[in-house]
Amino acid sequence: MINYEEHIEVKGARVHNLKNIDVTIPREKLVVITGLSGSGKSSLAFDTIYAEGQRRYIETFSAYARQFLGGLERPDVDKIDGLSPVIAIEQKTTSKSPRSTVGTITEVYDFLRLLFARAGDAYSYNTGEKMVSYSDEQIKDLIIDSYRDKKINVLAPVVKSRKGHYRELFEQIAKQGFVKVRVDGEILDITKGMKVDRYKTHDIEIVIDRLKVNESEDFHKRLNETINTAMYSGDNVLMVLEEGEVEPRYFSRDLMCPSSGISYPTPEPNTFSFNSPKGMCPVCNGLGHVHEVNEQKIFPNKKLSINGGGIAPLGEYKKSWAFKQLETIAQRYQFNLSDPIAEIPAEAMEVILNGGKDSFEVDSKTLGVKRQYKIDYEGIANFIKTQFEEANSTSIKRWAKDFMDKVSCPSCEGARLRIESLYFKIGNKNIAELAQLDIAELADFFEQLEKSIEGNQKKIAEEIIKEIKTRIRFLLDVGLDYLSLNRSSKSLSGGEAQRIRLATQIGSQLVGVLYILDEPSIGLHQRDNQRLINSLESLRDIGNSVIVVEHDRDMIEHADHVIDIGPKAGRHGGEIISEGKPDDLKYHKTLTAQYISGELEIPVPSNRRKGTGKKIVISGCTGNNLKNVTAEFPLGKMIGVTGVSGSGKSTLINETLYPIMNAYYFNGVKKPMPYKKITGLDHVDKVIDINQSPIGRTPRSNPATYTGVFSEIRALFSKTTEATIRGYKPGRFSFNVAGGRCETCQGGGLKVIEMNFLPDVYVECETCYGKRFNRETLEIRYKGKSIADVLEMTINEAVDFFGKIPKIHRKLKTIKDVGLGYISLGQQSTTLSGGEAQRVKLATELSKRDTGNTFYILDEPTTGLHFEDIRVLMEVLNQLVDKGNTILVIEHNMDVIKMMDHIIDIGYEGGRGGGMIVAKGSPEEVSKDNKSYTAKFLKKELDNAKRKIAPAV
Repeated sequence: MINYEEHIEVKGARVHNLKNIDVTIPREKLVVITGLSGSGKSSLAFDTIYAEGQRRYIETFSAYARQFLGGLERPDVDKIDGLSPVIAIEQKTTSKSPRSTVGTITEVYDFLRLLFARAGDAYSYNTGEKMVSYSDEQIKDLIIDSYRDKKINVLAPVVKSRKGHYRELFEQIAKQGFVKVRVDGEILDITKGMKVDRYKTHDIEIVIDRLKVNESEDFHKRLNETINTAMYSGDNVLMVLEEGEVEPRYFSRDLMCPSSGISYPTPEPNTFSFNSPKGMCPVCNGLGHVHEVNEQKIFPNKKLSINGGGIAPLGEYKKSWAFKQLETIAQRYQFNLSDPIAEIPAEAMEVILNGGKDSFEVDSKTLGVKRQYKIDYEGIANFIKTQFEEANSTSIKRWAKDFMDKVSCPSCEGARLRIESLYFKIGNKNIAELAQLDIAELADFFEQLEKSIEGNQKKIAEEIIKEIKTRIRFLLDVGLDYLSLNRSSKSLSGGEAQRIRLATQIGSQLVGVLYILDEPSIGLHQRDNQRLINSLESLRDIGNSVIVVEHDRDMIEHADHVIDIGPKAGRHGGEIISEGKPDDLKYHKTLTAQYISGELEIPVPSNRRKGTGKKIVISGCTGNNLKNVTAEFPLGKMIGVTGVSGSGKSTLINETLYPIMNAYYFNGVKKPMPYKKITGLDHVDKVIDINQSPIGRTPRSNPATYTGVFSEIRALFSKTTEATIRGYKPGRFSFNVAGGRCETCQGGGLKVIEMNFLPDVYVECETCYGKRFNRETLEIRYKGKSIADVLEMTINEAVDFFGKIPKIHRKLKTIKDVGLGYISLGQQSTTLSGGEAQRVKLATELSKRDTGNTFYILDEPTTGLHFEDIRVLMEVLNQLVDKGNTILVIEHNMDVIKMMDHIIDIGYEGGRGGGMIVAKGSPEEVSKDNKSYTAKFLKKELDNAKRKIAPAV
């Protein structure tokens, strides 16, 4: 009898490719599920265990709530026992909103807001003095102490530096029973119909009372009433003016500047939120940047005339209202629309750009009379701006955005908050400055702060600082010390986003939960692996069960229990081929065991390529944390860009080099990060970027459509005798257009049941049973197979089936070569694992005819790949380089790095401590570097390889 307190038992799992497997997973242990990419790891962890946990959670809702959620489908499994609440930490789960930052996801920023609202010191943005606030009693004592035996006027400010004649205001003041006011420093009696110059700015205060200060009881009582009245009329601010003096002194119940009298509202946590109207900068609405119209984009070539299309948004001359207005402006400023833009007078350009109103007369030579003309022109810049801000259509907004630049907000300079919020400080820093610090620097700041604060502030801040420090510590533990709180969450890599969620989960200190993680080591340097493993172990030690889907050697070796799924991938996998402690792995003859024990390995090449001798050199890169970097990329080699997470690899390659190359070869529009110059681009024909973005988010996308091979297959079917007789064209065999597809599901094979606020649920179409096509289309056969049968073939079967047709065979062969022979041609992209999607993308790019002079950029191609998959992938990449192409790989995996011809290592640390090239050259040269972290691990890897070669010699 199994004790469910200690195990999770899964019986008869058949989801995707799982072959009716039974598995027992120990609870409160660190369990790693490993195996080839596509063998069924995620099907077991996410689509079976997590899906069942979710379903059970929704079952607990009332029937009324469930009708909105719809029934989540039960995974195809006989039973799962011993399941506790499940939390899945997957990749790419962060929000894409520009308002979401590392600080808001981890809740550290929420605590910072609370800290500033309760314990921050306010300073005046006018004078920089510390703001003060008094109770009525303190104000009374201060007045008596400061003005003993002197005559004073108590004033209530009602107008501060504003224009207007204020006749109604004076009438209102008189009705309330006051007889005197102080206008612009002069005390006057209120008279009937009194008003001031409406075009000048004025300061107006009501004279509430005139007193001689003494210690009598009557005076105390009168002063109390005066203070109350003044506070009521002056909106919590009063002024005291000594007779004969000019400068009054301010007192306020709110925070107030003692010299200039400006006051701040009482701070709340919202005051420091850039997502709340109370805290956000009013100019950029809390985004930190604004879009400004760029004159250069409107007039790209000033040699052209307006008629010739010199104004880019308007294009060439046509009969339209805009050109009519321009003709009128041309008459007013005496120029022709056929003149080059460079020769048009400056004031006319000002009107064209920013608009203007003007009316003028012109003598008509033909009629001999004067004609009236009116210019009422909005201006191109203003038009673009209003379209960008107010248009409902996305395409119009995109059109307007083409003529604009994203610039830092001129008001808050990117700090996202209103000016008052930025003048609350703790330890001499405001909240925006703290959000810009790296997590590591932030940790130091709070260490120092705890020692320096005292008194009441210490009492208030103690608990909050404790919470902040715990959360910061968890972020440091998962190796994210280089991020800052204001880093936008959409700029995070998959692994970073996942580790942030992990840190947040550890911070919530839940117990008895089952956590499922999907390759948390992506994008993490070997150096930080241990920190991640420690974090997972601490999750386990407080009483949680942790299941990790992972290929990383260190993670497998540190697990309490390893489940290996295989033996191969896809339909040849889905079975459990070994389970037990990591040490027991060696008793099984599985691929994973052979790679871990060293029986199998990815060999180090015996000699490195010399390359073509040409190179691309980029110099003066200063984007993000890069420190004026100059990098050389030798062509005809396999180049590896390495370095700890956050050191600047993506900034240099994805944000600087790729946009420059893309603009040079294909007129790409993405703006590269700042750099000084680049040379050698003419040595390469084209650039191909293969990154980690998913290949398609709908069930209509599949490997056949994505790689383009489906078009060839459709053309082939349309040429069969039967199809020619019936007059079917290739479109007949497409499930995306009407004609050949099943109209019930519109060729999806599935019907979508929309959920209001849950992911949509897909069910099989009842007319075509998932075949996607109608009966007539399915009657057309090629070599006995219908188009639906072809879509169900695996790539391996299809390679043989289409062996005689080179166009189709070449593309399918590439997919097979990258190790994806087991997936079917029509498998929905939504069901491909991360590693599979990455390789379908790779196969698509690799099947394009290479010129023998192409520059490929691959960002962590080993994501989701097993040791064996990496070996297959490297063979394909090596073939490409052997033909003369250049491949640049951003990678942390040592098995890949040791096979490079040239390494560029960026470091030393992540964030501010990175951004420099610390070592470059062949792996052997780099491994001799003493300071580089990559070198340390690379040396170990190369030494292991030598040790294995030595006995064989």
